[in-house]
Amino acid sequence: MRADRVFAYGAAAGLLGDLLLGDPRRGHPVAAFGRAAASVERALWRDDRGRGALHTALCVGGATGLAALARRAVRTSPAASVALTAAATWAVVGGTSLGREARAVAGALAAGDVEVARERLPHLCGRDPQALDADGVARAVVESVAENTSDAVVGALVWGAVGGVPGLVAFRAVNTLDAMVGHKSPRYRRYGWASARLDDVAGWPGARLTAVLAAAAGGDARGAVRAWRADARKHPSPNAGPVEASFAGALGVRLGGTLAYGGRVEHRPVLNEAGRAVHLHDIERAVRLSRRVGWLALGVSAAGRLLLTVLLTRKGRTA
Repeated sequence: MRADRVFAYGAAAGLLGDLLLGDPRRGHPVAAFGRAAASVERALWRDDRGRGALHTALCVGGATGLAALARRAVRTSPAASVALTAAATWAVVGGTSLGREARAVAGALAAGDVEVARERLPHLCGRDPQALDADGVARAVVESVAENTSDAVVGALVWGAVGGVPGLVAFRAVNTLDAMVGHKSPRYRRYGWASARLDDVAGWPGARLTAVLAAAAGGDARGAVRAWRADARKHPSPNAGPVEASFAGALGVRLGGTLAYGGRVEHRPVLNEAGRAVHLHDIERAVRLSRRVGWLALGVSAAGRLLLTVLLTRKGRTA
């Protein structure tokens, strides 16, 4: 079976598996990777970029190497290759869990229990929730749904289309390391530099595709494109900016503004300033948009893999 079909069938099965099953509560492969990466960090940590780069290389290289060995072991069996791709896709995407956590916060807000909503918010993002009112919590959830649509779904599918199972695993490893050590705390400002920069590079194509698909699948394509063009570059993250701006325009809401991370306050630019403030019902709208974007990304990634296979085949024939 051709590689493009293996990816298309396997990725579709994996995405369906995520829809039906979500993430396991115990024994998740990504959690196992996180524990291994933490062990490497304990052995290597110094306040030094070189040590951090070695940490990144060992963790990402090790995970990708194991994935490559697994793919090589099943290369003669189309059924096993599809099954491995499906398992890897299910392991690295997290759209269902993302929607579940967002809806849990929305449920607490709908019940009028802002304190419970604040307690649930760290399951979605790393910001400090205590100073947020109900609308502030809702805005944080919508922003997290937007950003994680790229990080937890679209980016993985893009790299899966490029590199198969090793591409899927490598992207999730990079993204997980960035979440662990890529932030600008005193401990990780230097040590996590390599992980943060690698995540910026790996996330670049998925973020742009997410922004395009959010504009196509949202309720206001012109508004999404307008917000993307006007505001994305204002965001401190080169990848979260396009995604959050496009979601903001598509949903007709304002994102950005003042927030707090790890005890420090950040005043971020407003995205889609012409939009209205985020309200409770916008969480469900964002989750549904995220779901549509994920399935569209599967189609685009499968088509891209087919095109890549055709181009490589033609090149081989003319060589």
